[in-house]
Amino acid sequence: MTTPQVPQPAAENVILVLSGKGGVGKSTVSTSLSLALAMGGGSSKAPSSSVGILDIDLTGPSVPRILQGWVPVQVPLPKKGDGEKQGSLGCMSIGFLLKDKGDAVIWRGPKKTAMIRQFLQDVDWGKEKLDYLIVDTPPGTGDEHIALVENLREGWNVTGAVLVTTPQDVSIADVRKELSFCNKVGIKVLGIVENMSGYVCPHCAECTNLFSKGGGEALAKEHNLPFLGYIPIDPSLVSMIESSVPVEDGSEGDNTVGGYVVGFPKSGVYDVFQEVTSKIVDTINNQNAAVSSK
Repeated sequence: MTTPQVPQPAAENVILVLSGKGGVGKSTVSTSLSLALAMGGGSSKAPSSSVGILDIDLTGPSVPRILQGWVPVQVPLPKKGDGEKQGSLGCMSIGFLLKDKGDAVIWRGPKKTAMIRQFLQDVDWGKEKLDYLIVDTPPGTGDEHIALVENLREGWNVTGAVLVTTPQDVSIADVRKELSFCNKVGIKVLGIVENMSGYVCPHCAECTNLFSKGGGEALAKEHNLPFLGYIPIDPSLVSMIESSVPVEDGSEGDNTVGGYVVGFPKSGVYDVFQEVTSKIVDTINNQNAAVSSK
């Protein structure tokens, strides 16, 4: 009897983006982190980074809407100012498989588990192994999270998790549960991001803390975890996500992608995500160096 072969992992590093509560901007953080890595944020490794985004929020996929293209896997990126092309960015989501974008996914646990296993085993991310696979997860610690962790144990390098919260106590309380989840399943927490932390007026540049500030940093200090940064509300974000623009992609001609893909380097959150990405990449490099020296 022939033993079935286990597919080889498609990425060198897997980063989970988690949060206990919905609506904290997890998908936006996942997409922005992926763009920052692919566009040269972080370290000397980043300019040539190949990045994939896997959206396992099966009942509420948001990443395809942010990227706007609704075409699976390869996302065309704009060229740098000197004409040099960025790294690569791919995306996969159940949103690409629905007959209509508005269709509801009404599945029990076993079907969700099978879908996540298929995503991890069957998606062709390109000719070369990804440097980073960013996994955008649904809120909570349900079937999708359990299925993801179980399948990633089959040879994948789960580098760690980034936890996303907003400043309010109600969000912080749910992130504590996500920390407990990571501890129980043995996933290292790379750090905490505080999203929607302040609103910068586009006219006078005054920052107003709509939802207070500092809850994420206080939680990170309490648990001795890295605090990755404050991400303000960017008024231009919505308009960029809602727009689409043609992007030249080599010999393939013009491709239509979300305005956020093109506008991200000019957005108000770009510098913040460069700093967040740098901290994450440095942690990963130090972590991998420690393992190699053993």
